[in-house]
Amino acid sequence: MSEAVHVRPVRPEDLERVSHLAEKLVHLHHAFDRERFFVPEKVAEGYAWWFAKELARDEVVLLVAEFAGRVVGYAYARLEERDWNMLLDAAGAIHDIWVEDEARGHGVARALMSAAIEALRAKGAPRVVLHAAAKNTGAQELFARLGFRRTMVEMTLEL
Repeated sequence: MSEAVHVRPVRPEDLERVSHLAEKLVHLHHAFDRERFFVPEKVAEGYAWWFAKELARDEVVLLVAEFAGRVVGYAYARLEERDWNMLLDAAGAIHDIWVEDEARGHGVARALMSAAIEALRAKGAPRVVLHAAAKNTGAQELFARLGFRRTMVEMTLEL
């Protein structure tokens, strides 16, 4: 029998670990496209500050996944209002998902995504949207298997 994945809400004592996982996500995106994705100074500290604020908001979903006795991933989602610029009606948005390399292939990302989607549904989200880096084909395949469809393609021109 394989190890079980346990997904739960982030607690304040998780913020340091989660902020370091978020920092890895930032660096992955930067590695995909160094011109499009910037790396701010003190990434982990910034995320710890941001997530501490977000924990107090009812519209936020912030989850961790535990596997083999440790936190190996997180998901950050939030209810978003109608966005006229993007022609996007109110929705739940999954902003971040990260799973450590050693925990991949054990259903951690699927468990995090499923829990985030259900939490957004429980908060009244009529739909869930997300963005994926163009080069992150593994994540895109996971999202498609979960029922997400392509709706927009971001394109960037450096000037």
